[in-house]
Amino acid sequence: MIKSQVDPACTGQFSQLFLDYLDEKPALAEFYSHFPRLENFGRLIEEKRMPRENRDVLVTTLQKQYADFSLSEDFEQQLKLLGEKNTFTVTTGHQLNLFTGPLYFIYKIVSTINLAKKLAKQYPENNFVPVYWMATEDHDFEEINYFKLEGKKYQWNTNQKGAVGDFFLDDSFKEFLKSVEFAPEFFVEAYSKSKTLSEAVRKYVHHLFGEKGLVVVDANDPAFKKIFIPVIEKDILDNIPNKKAQEQTDKLEALGYKSQIFPREINFFYMENGLRERIEKSGDFYHVLESELKFETSEIKALIQSNPERFSPNVVLRPLYQEMILPNIAYIGGPAEVVYWLQLKGVFDYFGVQFPAVMPRNFALILDSLTAQKQDQLALKDSELFVDYIAWKKEFVAKHSSLDIFLNQEKEKLEEVIDRSAVKAKEVDATLESAYASAKVRISKIMDHLSGKVRKAEEKRLEIQIKRMDTIRDFILPGGSPQERVENFMKFYLEEESFIEMLIEAFDPLDFSFMILKPKDDKRGNQKTS
Repeated sequence: MIKSQVDPACTGQFSQLFLDYLDEKPALAEFYSHFPRLENFGRLIEEKRMPRENRDVLVTTLQKQYADFSLSEDFEQQLKLLGEKNTFTVTTGHQLNLFTGPLYFIYKIVSTINLAKKLAKQYPENNFVPVYWMATEDHDFEEINYFKLEGKKYQWNTNQKGAVGDFFLDDSFKEFLKSVEFAPEFFVEAYSKSKTLSEAVRKYVHHLFGEKGLVVVDANDPAFKKIFIPVIEKDILDNIPNKKAQEQTDKLEALGYKSQIFPREINFFYMENGLRERIEKSGDFYHVLESELKFETSEIKALIQSNPERFSPNVVLRPLYQEMILPNIAYIGGPAEVVYWLQLKGVFDYFGVQFPAVMPRNFALILDSLTAQKQDQLALKDSELFVDYIAWKKEFVAKHSSLDIFLNQEKEKLEEVIDRSAVKAKEVDATLESAYASAKVRISKIMDHLSGKVRKAEEKRLEIQIKRMDTIRDFILPGGSPQERVENFMKFYLEEESFIEMLIEAFDPLDFSFMILKPKDDKRGNQKTS
């Protein structure tokens, strides 16, 4: 692939808070610890502290989660390395989208793998393990129960409730799988030979990235939740995380930024047997919404100690949970994730947990040969791929029209004639001035009407060129949304099985530009534009 880069701001796809973070605006310095620059990771490594017993739990639990896998010696060694005090992780997290969901899931993981490789080269005395954190406890099934490919939506419908990782791949899924007959065999095998959604996702992610050293973590485990007990108690019983997160949120809003997440008094769900619902306190009882469950304070205290796995953190506390069970020094996420992490540093500080380097995944737009050719035919710079379409069409037609579509010269001449005539008419009868002024307005409207007709005629004459832009826009913004947030990676993988290798070669995890990737037969070169 040929790579060029544009400033993320020119794409119109990112919030001002995200862009200001990338620009390291001084006002945001208090909301994170170290900006993700290569030389800053040395300090993150020095500052990271993880108890020996927590590392032992991590290794033992992961070995259990991979027990049914046929693992290579290299991968088994990767798991054992996590027990060493000089081993650190770089992590990304994502929902359990069907068949990987949109492209950016792949981008997240590639960015994470590449960062681990870059850090290993820069700090060879340490080990770095890339991690994919499966959002197995998430219950927003409607967000993950489909994927889109070439404009068609493939969707699994089921009545199962609760944490999606526990969803059984039942007869309804088997029927859904029949509609995806084009899927590569590794997908079919992962889904057909798994009991639950989380099991299947681990299998296909391991197939795609296991040889790259990527470790998949399912945090929905009693051993991990036991480590998190102090936080569960402080949140449910004392509401401390809500206070700390709200303080940071208020500071960001005072700077004029919008919040990405909204802390609650209690930031845990109650989870068991197909149920994952919020916990709220009312009077002397803790109620589990949408259920008959309720607990007195003494009962919920005892339950936290005996069954911490029943308490599932929401978005406010999931990052803290992650950092307490992993020797993590960097989190790689999308623009919305980066923004909400900035609301959470106060929570980390309160619990004495190191705040990792928070960094965006790589962003990319992939053009095929035909789309790149149309871009060349229109002489579009890469940054111009993201311009407002209506504004571009007006400017393009005006620039390439065979005449002045605004009829400016004609308007000026007519106005001059009316003005000269009005001067003479006023000498005869002063009341004629208003009549001439009205005539001037009417003529201006007539000329504007004619201008519109001329513009439409020129658009018709330039129809081929305009349709080229329509085709480009449909390709890069399918359905009106960015390509990486819509298209499934099979769109490219089915044509080129080395697609992931090509991304690994092209992506630089510490370059926060927006990439444009084109086939090698594109001749425009590898130049940075703005």
